[in-house]
Amino acid sequence: MSEITRLLILTSISFLVAFFASPLLTHFLFKYRLGKQIRTEGAPIFAKIHGVKEGTPTMGGILIWGTVLFLAVGFWLLSLFFDGVFTHLNFLSRAQTFLPLGILIFSAILGFIDDLLGIFRIGPKGGGLSMKHKIFLYTAVAAIGAYWFYFKLDWSIFYIPFLGNFSVGFWYIPIFIFVIVATAFSTNETDGLDGLAGGVLLFAFAALGALAFTQHHYDLTAFTCVIIGSLLAFLWFNIYPARFFMGDTGAMSLGITLGVVAMLTNTAMLLPLIAFVLVLESGSVIIQVLSKKFRGKKVFQSAPIHHHFEAIGWPETKVTMRFWIISAVTAVIGLIIGLLGK
Repeated sequence: MSEITRLLILTSISFLVAFFASPLLTHFLFKYRLGKQIRTEGAPIFAKIHGVKEGTPTMGGILIWGTVLFLAVGFWLLSLFFDGVFTHLNFLSRAQTFLPLGILIFSAILGFIDDLLGIFRIGPKGGGLSMKHKIFLYTAVAAIGAYWFYFKLDWSIFYIPFLGNFSVGFWYIPIFIFVIVATAFSTNETDGLDGLAGGVLLFAFAALGALAFTQHHYDLTAFTCVIIGSLLAFLWFNIYPARFFMGDTGAMSLGITLGVVAMLTNTAMLLPLIAFVLVLESGSVIIQVLSKKFRGKKVFQSAPIHHHFEAIGWPETKVTMRFWIISAVTAVIGLIIGLLGK
């Protein structure tokens, strides 16, 4: 079985598993009334635009990471008892996929707990974990990854396209933590419109998967393909009007995983381009907060920036589709630079 065939099969299986599992997940979320709570404090424009979405099931990210976990463990177990095709489809390997899969699931569980707290209005202002708690928890997750890379894998090399590899020594740890945390929270900021975060992540994982393939990291590429397949199925039901939302269990875990894959492929310098919309979204929030603090007024009518465009009259679908186009273009440019920069 060629690697291309293997990747196509895994992507297809992942899509089919997630697609047919979605009615079960939707039934579960509706049955137990695990719906989104729309915040109104400090966000009147957001509440006005999206108030009608209150009660829409959240935690749809379970569909994505649940599919990845099911196929990873399933094909690994089958490969133990049945030789042949299942051995080829097994993509679980210590060198390439143990860490990203482990971090995906661990951060997904944290996001799941946060989503539940938000649904039942537990926590500061009834909105789940506070920002301080989130930063602490996800920084701890990133620190575990940094420890594994630096002390276990002996990685201290940071690649800059066209300039080459640079040994950064112990600085690799804070760089790793920054990349992971920034990617996680940027993805969380982007998850505000139907289909937006899912589409942006789809293009980003596709670009990183292609780069992993050129580096002969075939199990890691397979891992990204399984994520892509489940993301496609998720988007089928998440595009406007969304049947369910991704929630923190999806956004935070996929954001962290995106950062880990970028570090595994040593393409973190390309990540701001490959995932440009994530940078745009988090950048708009930072600008808004600083402007309100030091100037006493807002730059955008609402932040993140996708809500600003809604506030000035763009339909939600127009914002999403245009951001998808931007994501596709910048991901391709990042991929090209990654290939030429070698």
